[in-house]
Amino acid sequence: MIELNLKMKEDRIEEIGDNHIMTSAKTPMRDDAFELSDAEKMDKIEDSVKDILITLGMDLTDDSLQGTPRRVAKAFVKELFMGLNPENQPKASTFDNSYNYGEMLVEKNIIVYSTCEHHLLPIVGRAHVAYISGGKVIGLSKMNRIVDYFAKRPQVQERLTMQIVQFMQKALGTDDVACVIDAKHLCVNSRGIKDIESSTVTAEFGGKFKQKETKQEFLDYIKINTDFGDI
Repeated sequence: MIELNLKMKEDRIEEIGDNHIMTSAKTPMRDDAFELSDAEKMDKIEDSVKDILITLGMDLTDDSLQGTPRRVAKAFVKELFMGLNPENQPKASTFDNSYNYGEMLVEKNIIVYSTCEHHLLPIVGRAHVAYISGGKVIGLSKMNRIVDYFAKRPQVQERLTMQIVQFMQKALGTDDVACVIDAKHLCVNSRGIKDIESSTVTAEFGGKFKQKETKQEFLDYIKINTDFGDI
């Protein structure tokens, strides 16, 4: 019975990973996630990467590979997954909408570089973010930084879309925020089904963006282009 339960659990884990299923709207983090400093994390990751490469049969005495474990460790902590650390959260400075702009504001084609949490392979695409001011406005570059912050962690695209909207809703004090992401997943493109043409589109609509006319206006603005040749 124990062996059967373990087999069922393993099958369930594989099913979630192969089908890219999200199990939580929040990034799964342990309570002790920040007990180690960035330097300590890099040291541990460097050792782990060494073990992986040695297990694969790589010769780490080669000049080309000697620095790879350290480079990977630095990239993980300081770049690819820097969005895990709340200290890197962008300051969502807002300002009074003193000019009384009451229409939709759309920031299109924000480049998304993220990492699939199931296989640790890249997610590459574009995010389109919009809001209708409820009295506050946010700097345009801040919208890019918000997208990048939540993208820079092991992610599931649905969660990323939701997190961007929820963060902006809180910062702006309004539910009237929307986000659409169109991205390619290298875990689909380079392994498994190996479909190099497909991309994944996710959307989160809040407040007025749930209304048919407002939603359609936003979608007309962005007119999703799935050509990723220039990314």
